[in-house]
Amino acid sequence: MAHVFFFSSGLSVVGSDEVSVSVMEGDTVTLIYAETNKQEDIKWYFNYTQIAEIVGNHTKIYTDKQGEERFGNRLKVNQTGSLTITNITNTDSGLYKLQINSSSEKIFNVTVNDVPAAELHEIKRKSVKEGQSVTLDPDIVKNPNYTMKWYFNDILIAEITGDQSKICTDIQCKQRFRDRLKLDHQTGSLTITKTRTTDSGDYKLQIISSRFSIRFSLTVNAVNSGLSPGAVAGICIVVIFLFVAVIAAMVYWHHHRGYKPAAQNVSITCSADLFFHFIFWHLRRRCLVYSIMKCVQL
Repeated sequence: MAHVFFFSSGLSVVGSDEVSVSVMEGDTVTLIYAETNKQEDIKWYFNYTQIAEIVGNHTKIYTDKQGEERFGNRLKVNQTGSLTITNITNTDSGLYKLQINSSSEKIFNVTVNDVPAAELHEIKRKSVKEGQSVTLDPDIVKNPNYTMKWYFNDILIAEITGDQSKICTDIQCKQRFRDRLKLDHQTGSLTITKTRTTDSGDYKLQIISSRFSIRFSLTVNAVNSGLSPGAVAGICIVVIFLFVAVIAAMVYWHHHRGYKPAAQNVSITCSADLFFHFIFWHLRRRCLVYSIMKCVQL
């Protein structure tokens, strides 16, 4: 006995004489005839109008005016007798009859539900700290036949087709993300590692067989790791000023010590001057380097 079952979005239901099928608008639906014989004559009807036929190795999609207007190029039929409807719409709701050798038949009662407007325009928001990893999970059941494309601010950055994937195929994407993107073939999710503030923006997952997309708004917050470059520069100036004041006081004090020999005064003065120049150069160098490092971090 032949078995007929319905498959959509990773779910299957074994049918009896009539199978009830409920899907969302935009889905791809496959009505599968599980066992087939090359000698069988298989016909598909929609609301009692023939739309497809398989005879031996030959398949035919009927393109009369009614079928062309309703389905266009969205119908596919293969050698096993399975019928696929892509990008299904609510006008595709109705009875689909599978007739085998004019002697047996199965009926699929297909109901296509509208996608809620809120779901069509929903934006999922994510917020992470700079340097952390973040995963944008569409939270859907992935169909192996889906082609999924990820966009960042309307620029294509990744694609999944079956078990194949592509990440950053253009120079602009490679320069921005630098091997920091990862795809999950099971869920279609996108992971960004070592996030930067420049990764903030709009991310969109487009499922090619569907008329709607899933959007994410990502915000990467800068990590406050200390004082700003301006504050660092101010502290450096104050410290240098204090050292200058101390050295000046030492020089003044040694110049006015009358009981010290002149040679010793000169030696002390020269030592103080050398010490002052060394301290001043060292502090200036350290402050400059630190300020530059802070600027680079920002």
